[in-house]
Amino acid sequence: MAEERGLYVQMFSIHGLVRSENLELGRDADTGGQVKYVIELANHLSLRDDVRQVDLFTRQIKDKKISDDYGQPLEKVNDKFRIVRIRCGGLKYIRKELLWPHMDEYVDKTVKFIKKEKQVPDIVHGHYADAGYVAMELSKIFGLPLVFTGHSMGRSKFQKLLNDGMTEEEIIKGYKIDHRIAVEEEVIKGADIIIASTTQEINEQYKLYENSGIPEFKVIPPGIDIVRFYPYYHDRLPETEKSEIELYSQASVLRELDRFLMYPDKPLILALSRPDKRKNISGLVQAYGKDQELQTMANLAIFAGIRKDINKMEDNEKEVLTRMLLLMDKYDLYGKMAIPKKHDTEHEVPELYRIAAEKRGVFVNPALTEPFGLTLLEASATGLPIVATDDGGPHDIISNCKNGILVDATKPGEISEALKKIIINHELWTEYSKNGIMNVRNYYTWDSHAATYVKAVQKLESKAAISEEKERARTPVGKRLTCLNRFLITDIDNTLIGESNEALPELIQTFRDYQKCLGLAVATGRSVDSAARILARHEVPIPDIVIASVGTEIYYGSDLYYDRGWETHIANQWERKKIVDLLSTLSFLEYQEEANQRKFKVSYNMTPGEDRLVKIHDILLKNKCRYSLIYSHEKYLDIIPYRASKGKAIRYISYKWEIPLNHLLICGDSGNDEEMLRGEPRGAVVGNYSPELDSLRGAKNIYFAKRPCAAGILEAIKKYRFLEKADSKGC
Repeated sequence: MAEERGLYVQMFSIHGLVRSENLELGRDADTGGQVKYVIELANHLSLRDDVRQVDLFTRQIKDKKISDDYGQPLEKVNDKFRIVRIRCGGLKYIRKELLWPHMDEYVDKTVKFIKKEKQVPDIVHGHYADAGYVAMELSKIFGLPLVFTGHSMGRSKFQKLLNDGMTEEEIIKGYKIDHRIAVEEEVIKGADIIIASTTQEINEQYKLYENSGIPEFKVIPPGIDIVRFYPYYHDRLPETEKSEIELYSQASVLRELDRFLMYPDKPLILALSRPDKRKNISGLVQAYGKDQELQTMANLAIFAGIRKDINKMEDNEKEVLTRMLLLMDKYDLYGKMAIPKKHDTEHEVPELYRIAAEKRGVFVNPALTEPFGLTLLEASATGLPIVATDDGGPHDIISNCKNGILVDATKPGEISEALKKIIINHELWTEYSKNGIMNVRNYYTWDSHAATYVKAVQKLESKAAISEEKERARTPVGKRLTCLNRFLITDIDNTLIGESNEALPELIQTFRDYQKCLGLAVATGRSVDSAARILARHEVPIPDIVIASVGTEIYYGSDLYYDRGWETHIANQWERKKIVDLLSTLSFLEYQEEANQRKFKVSYNMTPGEDRLVKIHDILLKNKCRYSLIYSHEKYLDIIPYRASKGKAIRYISYKWEIPLNHLLICGDSGNDEEMLRGEPRGAVVGNYSPELDSLRGAKNIYFAKRPCAAGILEAIKKYRFLEKADSKGC
C-alpha cells in the first residue's frame, strides 16, 4: 500500500506558464494564483517522508514570446518533485479557452509518459476544469482515486459575465463556457474528493452543479511561504541581513514607485492582480479618484500584471488596462497613482508588501468574485492590513485573522471609506497589522496544508485498495497495459471464431496461461456491443482492447472505456452526412440497417460489379471528401475517416502504450484485415482466408497458416516463437 512506501501524486495544471522559480504571475489571464498554488503544494508535499514522488504536469510551450524555461520537457525541482511538460496543440502559447480540442491528445501523451516511466501514481489531482478532465480520464484508465480543485467555476463566471452586460452568445464564443460547465459536471461526478479553499466556495460555487451531492468535499486553506513573506519590521532589526537579491529588489521597487509618485513618503494603497474584469481594477480607481480626502492622505499603486504593449494583449486584458488609464486621466491622478508595467513575483512582490507596510499603507483586493485570495495572506503575513471584497475567500481570511475590513466591491464609496478608516486610525492599523502577522502563521502555512492533504488522500488510496481486495476486481486496464509489452491482436469473425472452433479452447487456455504478460485485443468490423456478445457466447476472455467498427472506435477493459483521443484524431475533416448524400444516387449500393451504422462509419452492401469502386471514388474525390474505403468478402463496403482503419488504430495503440510494433502478432482472414497485417508487426493469415489476401503472399512478416481460425492462430504463435521468451508468471 502507498502508506508503507509513500504516496506518488500526479497533479495537473495545464494552462498558464508554469515553472518552479520566478513565476510570472499576472503576465496574462491564465497565469495567476493557481500556478503559485500548485507549485507550493507540490513542493511542500515533496518534502514529506510519507510522499515518495510528486509530478506536476503542465503544457510544454516553445514560443519566441516567452522564456525557454517553459519548453523543457522535464524540470527536476528536487529529488522528489518534477515538472513534466506534455506537448499538445502544437508548441505555441494558447489561452485556456482554446485548449479544449487538445485535451484528449494530452491524455494520450500522459499515458505514454506513464507507460515509459513504468510507474503508475496512487492519486491523480486536477486543478481547474481542463486539468480536471485529464485527471478524470486517467483515473478511469488506471482505476485511481480522483482529486479535483476547481479554483474558479464556470457557472459562477457565467453569471458574473451576464451581470457585467455580456450576452450568452458572447460568453460562449469568448470563453467556451458551455463546454467548460459540461466538463465540470462530469469531473464533479467522477471525483472522489474535491478540495476547496473555503466553505463559501463549496456553498456558492459547487452547489450550482447538479452533481455536487456526489463527491466528498474537504476545505484545506492554501498556505504561504512565511520565510519569504516575513514581517516588515524585521528589516529594522540589527540581526536581520537581507541577501543581495532582496536588497536589489527592494531598491528596484522603490525606484519604480518614485517614478510615478510626487510624494512617495505618503501611506501606500497597494493592489496586485491580473488585468481581468473580475478583479475590478476600474472600481478601485473610481473609489480613489472620487475621494479627494483619500488622495490627500495616501498614494495608490496598482500592479496589474506584466505588460509591454497593451495593443498586443488579449481583448479582455487590453480593455481592462485601457479603462484603467482612461480613469487615471479622467480623475487627474498623475503624481498620485503608480501603474508599473512589470514586477518580479519571486523577489519584488514580498518587498513590495513590506514597503507598503513600512509606509503604514493598506493592501486592497476589490475583486467582484474571489475564490480565495492568496495575495491577501501574503500581504497580511508581512504586516500589511487589508481591505477586501465581501465575496468568497476573504470572508474566511478576515474571520480567522481579524486583520481588515470587508466591503461591497461594487460600491466605490465603501472601498474608499474602509481605506481611510484604517489609514487614519493608527491604533486600528497596528491592531490589524499584528493580527495578520500572528494569525496567518496560525492558520495558513503550507506545512499544515500538506499534512491535511496527505491525510485526506491516504484515506482515498486505502479505500481503493480495500475495495479491490474485497471485490477481487481485475487490475484496472491502465495498470495492466502499463505492465504488458506483448499483444495478440485478432479479427473475430472467421479468424478467432468461425465454422472450425475445435482449437478455440486451447487458444483460450493459452491466453489464461500467459495473461500476466500477454495482452489480447480484437480488431473487428462489428460494433463493440456485437463484439462483446459473440465473445461472451464463445467464452473468450474479456479482451484488454477492442478495436471496433473497422478501426473507428477503441475500447479498453471490462468496462469498455472509450478512447476519446482516437476519436479526436480521426474526426478531422470527416463529413458523414455529405458522403451519404453523395452516394444516395448509386443504385448498386444498399445502405445497411441503422444498427450497423456508426458516427465514423458508413456501411453498405454491394455485390461485385465492373467499375463500381471506381465510381464511388470518383464521386467522393470530385467533391473533396476525405475518407478510406474498405471492401470485404465481396459484399460489405465500409467508408470511414481517412485517418481511421484497424491498422492505424493498432499503430495508435502501439504509440500510446509504448508497445513495440514487433511485439505484436496480428491475425486476420479478409480484405478488411489487409492493411493491419502489413508492415512491421508480425502478421498471420489463417487457413480459411478470403482470396482478397492472396496479394500478401511473399510479404515480409506475414505467415500464411495451413489451419483455419483459432488453430491457425496457434500455428502462427508457434511459427513465430511468439511466447518463447515469455514467462507465464509475468514478464
